[in-house]
Amino acid sequence: MFANLLYLIGLIAVSPLVLYRILRHGRYRRGLAEKLLGVSSERSAALYRAAAQATTARPRLLNIESVNDYRCIWMHAVSVGEVNLLPKIVQQIQQQLPEARIVISSSTDTGYDLACKHFGEQRVFFCPLDFSWAVRRTLRTLRPKLIVLSELELWPNLIRLAHESDCPVVVINGRLSERSSNRYQRFASLTRAIFEKLSWVGCQDSTCRDRFIACGVAPERLTVTGSMKFDNTIISRDDADVLKRVHWAGIDPWHRVWVVGSTQPGEDEMALDLYCRIRVDFPDLRLVLVPRHPERFDSVAAEIACRGLVPHRRSSDKSLDSTTWDGQRVILVDTIGELLHWWGVAHIATVGGSFGNRGGQNMLEPAGFGAAISFGPNTNNFADIANRLLETGGAVRVQNSTELEVFVRRCLSDASLVDQLGQAAQDIVRQHRGATTRTLNELLQWLPATPTHSRAAS
Repeated sequence: MFANLLYLIGLIAVSPLVLYRILRHGRYRRGLAEKLLGVSSERSAALYRAAAQATTARPRLLNIESVNDYRCIWMHAVSVGEVNLLPKIVQQIQQQLPEARIVISSSTDTGYDLACKHFGEQRVFFCPLDFSWAVRRTLRTLRPKLIVLSELELWPNLIRLAHESDCPVVVINGRLSERSSNRYQRFASLTRAIFEKLSWVGCQDSTCRDRFIACGVAPERLTVTGSMKFDNTIISRDDADVLKRVHWAGIDPWHRVWVVGSTQPGEDEMALDLYCRIRVDFPDLRLVLVPRHPERFDSVAAEIACRGLVPHRRSSDKSLDSTTWDGQRVILVDTIGELLHWWGVAHIATVGGSFGNRGGQNMLEPAGFGAAISFGPNTNNFADIANRLLETGGAVRVQNSTELEVFVRRCLSDASLVDQLGQAAQDIVRQHRGATTRTLNELLQWLPATPTHSRAAS
């Protein structure tokens, strides 16, 4: 009840901002019933049918009663980055446990849309907000035998009620920043019990493991599996999805493509101002901008136009060629889930979210393609990966727009620098693969290979 009260107070406090975003950007409207009330029996039955049809094993009864007979795994990924971790591990679980029924939830519109793209709309639902009634209803109708959280999203009611229902809650690709760890420890009287109820955590590195222990997870429930993001990284520019974008963009061999991705407010403007200056001396430079949030697509297009440049929006589906992608035209990727493959187009890559207080975004994706990577001063969300790249010469940290301009100009005038940075980045990716297999081996211990009642049902 205390948690519900806190949530209600918080919801009331932020309601003006939420209402503004609903009216201005259309956010938060979708899935309101699932978020506030939980997943209904009818929706659970539909999720289960879709999950059953996605496997090679076909139960005779595709109704909600058969959830008891088969292993239902609920996998949760809060947004795009976490959703991208799931396809490979879901596929491998299904190969090992064909009877398992895997359903996926997300908390954001962008995460939901990407999950639907990967798994089909009928297998995906919006995660209920952590009100006890919404969580309890979802657990009652879905009846999961295992809940898998991608990276970390601690909700007291979800973890407590799952624990009371004898449903293990595990974390894969566990990540806990120093800032978050300190905050949890500061309020240990409220948070420690949540960590103690986690059944198992696969940590990205030993530093994260130590932080989970400090927050209350028993050491025997922790395993350093490594980061699954290394396994999900593509290391060949000959990938079919990359080649499609190369063709769509009309890239010629002499073009030098600078991709600035996962941008936050202010970062697009910075990149555009630099591009306008740099292309005077390097006319073969081409710019691709990938804003992180859809509600900013129109404003970024306006920023491009106000500088006398032409925004070419990816959503228009109108492809370019070498004669139309001139220096005046900036490609604006105003679609969801494409950034991974646009990094494969880049010769020079700047990872956004790192010049403000966001904490940076995933720099492994451009590293896998061997791009010359730069990012700003704030990479707290990916501190370990950023430090590995910096220590081995696989990336360059810049403090501001002046240093970023110097970096881009150096890459354009020194091809050997681009090669050195790209090779070092790819070496890091290759050295740290294998986390998905280690994670899978641990997850399989939480579900028996044969469902409890499946033989009797058949």
